[in-house]
Amino acid sequence: MSKSTLAPHAAIDAQRVSLVLNDLRLPAIKLVWADFAARADKEGWPGARLIAALAEHEVAERDRRRIERHLGEARLPPGKTLDSFAFDAVPMISRAQVTAMCAGDAWLEKGANLILFGPPGGGKTHLAAAIGLALIENGWRVLFTRTSDLVQKLQVARRELALEAALAKLDKYHLLILDDLAYVTKDQAETSVLFELISARYERRSTLITANQPFGEWNRIFPDPAMTLAAVDRLVHHATIFEMNVESYRRRAALQRQSRAGRPPTYATIKSTADLSPSDNQTND
Repeated sequence: MSKSTLAPHAAIDAQRVSLVLNDLRLPAIKLVWADFAARADKEGWPGARLIAALAEHEVAERDRRRIERHLGEARLPPGKTLDSFAFDAVPMISRAQVTAMCAGDAWLEKGANLILFGPPGGGKTHLAAAIGLALIENGWRVLFTRTSDLVQKLQVARRELALEAALAKLDKYHLLILDDLAYVTKDQAETSVLFELISARYERRSTLITANQPFGEWNRIFPDPAMTLAAVDRLVHHATIFEMNVESYRRRAALQRQSRAGRPPTYATIKSTADLSPSDNQTND
């Protein structure tokens, strides 16, 4: 229904509605209310149904924009979804348990942690990113980062006397995913800011960590044994631990490619994942 076809009084009413919706900050309703109203008039909707339809549309659009915004800030690696994770290749991980954790309320509200152990190429990063994506879709805020990259940023913040502010800024994320913890340099400056990060989030905000090394070898990360014990104690106090001790997927994939006489591998991405067949989707990284 264009404004040019409206009667003068109706056009004035339409302008008033648009102004009011601007003031109420209801942009989604502003875009569609005229079409919804025309349909309601044609089909004889009661007023309550029209109001409910408009309100539901606004809520749905807000959810969509929020998820889009949170996905943009999360920095998740592309293409890592639960659907494309090969659970059959990691039999010690329960799909049902992971799916339940993706609701988030049972552990994120308590500031509990999730720790993924396993050798390189076993799917830790893929699973961590997939959980992060599912949590965002369920309304939580997530940040994914390589541990070494974040530690370097926190070091800069400390030198600029802004470490406390930087740690406080990370508080807006219900889940902080620290990928590849073992690659942090065994340096007092780096490990001390990492310890401060772990301590700052303890029992307040959740952390997901992927690591190649079990706790017994974390003395390679923290030079001070007391700091190692304190860091482990804070992380495991309220934690779920997944041990993914499987053969490297990348190694298995390379062997499969050799046996296929040059058949090109399939790489899952956000746009292509839905187009792949179930057998093609089962890839871990």
